[in-house]
Amino acid sequence: MSSNYSFDVVSDYDKGELINVYDQAQREILNRYDLKGTKAKLEWLDGDKNAFKISGDSDFHIDAILDIIRKKLAARGQSQKVLDTSKESATTLQQTTKIVPLKKGIAQDNAKKLTSLIRDSYPKVKAQIQGDELRVMSPKKDELQAVMDLLRKQDLDFPIQFTNYR
Repeated sequence: MSSNYSFDVVSDYDKGELINVYDQAQREILNRYDLKGTKAKLEWLDGDKNAFKISGDSDFHIDAILDIIRKKLAARGQSQKVLDTSKESATTLQQTTKIVPLKKGIAQDNAKKLTSLIRDSYPKVKAQIQGDELRVMSPKKDELQAVMDLLRKQDLDFPIQFTNYR
């Protein structure tokens, strides 16, 4: 039996769950006493629903809405790491706006770090970059399980999931 077992490491999010998070956050924003009567609102940036556009009177409102989104993500079992909050907020005419893209896919430099980590920890396991995914292969299922545990314990700034386990 010389077959290899494999799985893919991907960084993705459940769009249906994020739509639910958006809807729940919208309802809470309308009902929060500290956001009533303000310009605070949450919108999708585009029709593809790949980013949030958060608006408010100040950075305080932006942070409050981000906090609401994070709580809703946690309640629905989604990783908060899908939110790319690295972009600065822009202030114009007494309104502050922040664009928060949703992270999808593993960047090349992150994929290289993961492959070297796997190679250093488990020399017999092969890890190969395939676009924005990572394919991990081994003749032993136990080694693949160990690699999954290793990757789960890492403090990564992007969410990971394991798919196509064969």
